[in-house]
Amino acid sequence: MSNKGRRIVITGAFGILGAAVLDLALASGATVAAVDYVTPDSSDDREGLYTFSGIDLGDPSAAAACMTAAAEKMGGIDSLINIAGGFIWENFANSNIDSWDKMFHINVRTTVNASQAALDFLLQSGSASIVNISANNALKSVAGVAAYTASKAAVAKLTESLADEFKAKIRVNAVLPSVIDTPLNRRDMPNADSSAWVTPAELANVILFLTSPNSSAVTGALLPVTGRV
Repeated sequence: MSNKGRRIVITGAFGILGAAVLDLALASGATVAAVDYVTPDSSDDREGLYTFSGIDLGDPSAAAACMTAAAEKMGGIDSLINIAGGFIWENFANSNIDSWDKMFHINVRTTVNASQAALDFLLQSGSASIVNISANNALKSVAGVAAYTASKAAVAKLTESLADEFKAKIRVNAVLPSVIDTPLNRRDMPNADSSAWVTPAELANVILFLTSPNSSAVTGALLPVTGRV
């Protein structure tokens, strides 16, 4: 798998999954714009990397300014990987409508704004792709994650709609992971068998396959990445 010469924007790039995708993107030969709301703990001066911190992708104007700056730095955008997002566990009986607003803001609104802001640059690429992060629970949800999985189901349907709208111009796919092996998930589920979970590196391999020329015939896919669960 090679992304040599490709110009990739990664949102949520300083989180656990984002960092794994960033490392693999650079290793596979891409130039990368790393975008996040948070500021990384330390500077990263690796060749081919441009960082954009403090970016609120929930704000359309901030998203537009960031994608324009990223395109200027890299000379264009070939791929957008929408990782920015979040999770909440909450029983519906005790839930607050603010939780629903939060999930749709950080999971759906950020994906919509980043994709729309990058659209003109992607259309100029000639080999463009968008990869979104949905969730396997968007296919069959369970108790305690109604707001989260509803937002991720929206991301899945957005993916299908964009794939159809931009057919033959931009490939648009989504990965649907089960539980990702992160320190937070291990803390919150101490009795679970974490060896069955999807590692960030495993998920990153699938995501970068979907940005690479090797997946040139794949669009509109909702690809489960469930590990050994």
